[in-house]
Amino acid sequence: MSRTSTVSSSPRDPGRGPHRVPERAGEVRAVLESLGVRPSRALGQSFLIDPFVADAEAALVEVPPGRPVVEIGGGLGILTAALVRRGLEPLTVVERDARLAAHLRRVFGSRVRVLEGDALELDLPPSDAVVGNLPYAVATPILLAQMARRVPRVVFLVQEEVARRLAATPGSRQFGRLSLFAQLYGEVELFRTVPPDCFYPVPEVTSRIGVHRGRPGELPVPSVREFERITQTLFSSRRKQLGNLLPRLVPSDGAADRLAALAGWPDGWRRLRPENLPPEAYFALARAHHRA
Repeated sequence: MSRTSTVSSSPRDPGRGPHRVPERAGEVRAVLESLGVRPSRALGQSFLIDPFVADAEAALVEVPPGRPVVEIGGGLGILTAALVRRGLEPLTVVERDARLAAHLRRVFGSRVRVLEGDALELDLPPSDAVVGNLPYAVATPILLAQMARRVPRVVFLVQEEVARRLAATPGSRQFGRLSLFAQLYGEVELFRTVPPDCFYPVPEVTSRIGVHRGRPGELPVPSVREFERITQTLFSSRRKQLGNLLPRLVPSDGAADRLAALAGWPDGWRRLRPENLPPEAYFALARAHHRA
């Protein structure tokens, strides 16, 4: 269940009024304690405390004036404040914790619309951009959901490992299903790394800012569901060659060779491993499989 709210008061400098946005570890700890909130280790939840990082994210949103923006995971408002300072509105902030959502309303008043609930369960409003500092445990499904919604621009701050997988190219150890889906829906560009001491509590990993730009027009596959099944089958084991994996998708005699030929795969495809074929080869396979 979700709940939206705005408050009539509107601080001239959001985050600098009576309910300011904390920007130091001690301040964050004090505000969290006052709200009765304990960061979730299970979710990998840490709060950004570096306003320069927040401003770098806000600068990457790059939408025309007056176009809607959604922030996922408002927390204590450090990124929200950066977005408001840049005049990005209308701005909807999603926050699943009722105590943090109430805090955001007190801080920002009518400058933002606060939507309380889980971003993976809510019917999010249409937007030209989505931005968020995402808890590590749920970053991947949230990002995939925004790509599937065909959001034109998604600005994210996630664990370095996830960012590298999103932007990975064929032949690299990180290239896999997440890389393919990111390129199915568009393209990823990575920006600055963010060290652990920019957060409270301090995580054990480095983070990274990135942008996913949505693909205009139709997708290069006829069915996302079929594409998901294909990639799940072919990436079920990274130690096996495609000659052992593709027949699992089409088990009848000779079907794998016929499908590979229909997709235009190279003659030596059987000896390749899944991470060595480019995305276009998988898109072509999905189209061939759909026609077969």
